[in-house]
Amino acid sequence: MAATRFLSHITIFNSKNSNLYSITILAILCTSFYLIGIWQHSLDPIPNSSSSPVSGFLSSSPCYSLHTAQLDFMPHHLPHDPTPVTARVPHFPPCNISFSEYTPCEDARRSLKFDRDMLIYRQRHCPAKNELLKCRIPAPYGYKVPFRWPESREFAWFANVPHKELTVEKKAQNWVKVEGEKFRFPGGGTMFPRGAGAYIDDIDKLINLKDGSIRTAIDTGCGVASWGAYLLSRNIIAMSFAPRDTHEAQVQFALERGVPALIGVLASIRLPYPSRAFDMAHCSRCLIPWDNYDGIYLIEVDRILRPGGYWILSGPPINWENHWKGWNRTADDLKAEQSRIETVAKSLCWKKIVQKGDIAIWQKPTNHIHCKATRKVFKRPRFCQTQNPDMAWYTKLEKCLTPLPQVSEIKEIAGGQLPKWPQRLNAIPPRISSGSLTGVTGNNFVENTELWKERIAYYKNIDYQLAQTGRYRNLLDMNAYLGGFAAALVDDPVWVMNAVPVEADQLNTLGVIYERGLIGTYQNWCEAMSTYPRTYDFIHADSIFSLYKDRCDMEDILLEMDRVLRPEGSVIIRDDVDVLLKIKKIIDVMQWEGRIADHEKGPHEREKILFAVKQYWTAPPLAPKHDQ
Repeated sequence: MAATRFLSHITIFNSKNSNLYSITILAILCTSFYLIGIWQHSLDPIPNSSSSPVSGFLSSSPCYSLHTAQLDFMPHHLPHDPTPVTARVPHFPPCNISFSEYTPCEDARRSLKFDRDMLIYRQRHCPAKNELLKCRIPAPYGYKVPFRWPESREFAWFANVPHKELTVEKKAQNWVKVEGEKFRFPGGGTMFPRGAGAYIDDIDKLINLKDGSIRTAIDTGCGVASWGAYLLSRNIIAMSFAPRDTHEAQVQFALERGVPALIGVLASIRLPYPSRAFDMAHCSRCLIPWDNYDGIYLIEVDRILRPGGYWILSGPPINWENHWKGWNRTADDLKAEQSRIETVAKSLCWKKIVQKGDIAIWQKPTNHIHCKATRKVFKRPRFCQTQNPDMAWYTKLEKCLTPLPQVSEIKEIAGGQLPKWPQRLNAIPPRISSGSLTGVTGNNFVENTELWKERIAYYKNIDYQLAQTGRYRNLLDMNAYLGGFAAALVDDPVWVMNAVPVEADQLNTLGVIYERGLIGTYQNWCEAMSTYPRTYDFIHADSIFSLYKDRCDMEDILLEMDRVLRPEGSVIIRDDVDVLLKIKKIIDVMQWEGRIADHEKGPHEREKILFAVKQYWTAPPLAPKHDQ
């Protein structure tokens, strides 16, 4: 054993000596070569410019001349490198103050190019792509955050809508008054001098507005939308519209008051709503020629009215016997107009249920069993044969009656019975339960409703302003699908404009939204919305930018969002993370403050959420006018 240990030590010792010898020999060789190299270079002349050996070594030249023939090591068989391209930094300066109330698709100068017959010049005519503004619409100097609801129903800041035309033109009709820095809206109207509340009470005595059977309404030629404003306290939500015409700022006043409204007109194309959408339609001296063009405008009202829905008319020619002198028309003329309206209504199978004082009310049938039988008497309008009744984006009006869904018996309601409000909000809509909406089942609807309750709770945890009651009033959902976002906010003092993109025409869900008792519109987001700048306090955009990829420019959609969003308004955008990163670069130069947050399910989801706020900024003050 000892011998073995001794041999092992000898082996280790020999190995160590061998390594030491190798290192020593290598060091001697390296030193020798280094000294030989120094000796060879010392034979070259050292320039006078430096006494340093290192300097002489670096600057010395060999005996042959290199400066007369420089070598070219460039790879001439390859193309030149491309010129470096600097990434384009988007630049969106403020527009001129003259664009403060710019509505691109209702521009007055563009409208003059179109036919005045049937008011075609007042309907949508959008700018071409090369005409789109690449600047941000300014708020007027002195703009203030609107009053909170319900105070905003009565008041708006003059600086926000600096127009006094209506206060003069409609002074005797109690529409709007100027009081210092504010407008006051007494709730009056041409046909309701005692106020909108008293006028609605008169309607309530004729049809039941309290039992929840009437939830959605449309007000044609709405003025400043006092009728819709005062219906809200009765749990009835009205879509109000009026054209952009000589009565400046009608719809703009409505929106400042926190009342749902759009710029619109009954002209040559369908209104942007699905069939069977509204429980009640209203016209109070709205100046629409209902008896003209073979009743085509009443035919359109019939399309959008639900089975059993009501049409309310006040103003000329109703109660002409007592008003004809004040209307500056002859009694015979007004009597003949009313007769023609009655004839059109009968041809649509409507029943006139009451006329009392200045108000007349007709009711649409609940199905078309009898109506089809009466075509032998009323040969016009015929029933439409091929056109999709829900197609309503630049769709021409037709002089044909939209057929209601088939029923098996006379007491059955075409399209299905709706529960009363508020039960109808979360009940499975008939369009889904009947299977007419391909690919959407009752289970899908229930799951979607629960999903948006969770998402709204998540939003409110991150955006504390959304959780603050009264912070927002006018909301826009750019891709509403089944209306789950709006339904989840139903207990908040807000209203939501549910937009369904026309590009989603394979799954047209706007009818479902109306069956839930919510309101909305069709929209192509490559075009501007029919509304004024600074309409909305809050915008929600779910997958909009993925939907419009390769259809139009992302920056144009963002500029439209900026146009309709109020200063200090908020935006929530859901989309793929790569899309949101591109959006973030654009909004950083639009005076928006934004940050990207994780999906509510956690960081591993590709879909993320961008929270942003539009900063407060306005046009500069106008320069004082100097006397010439």
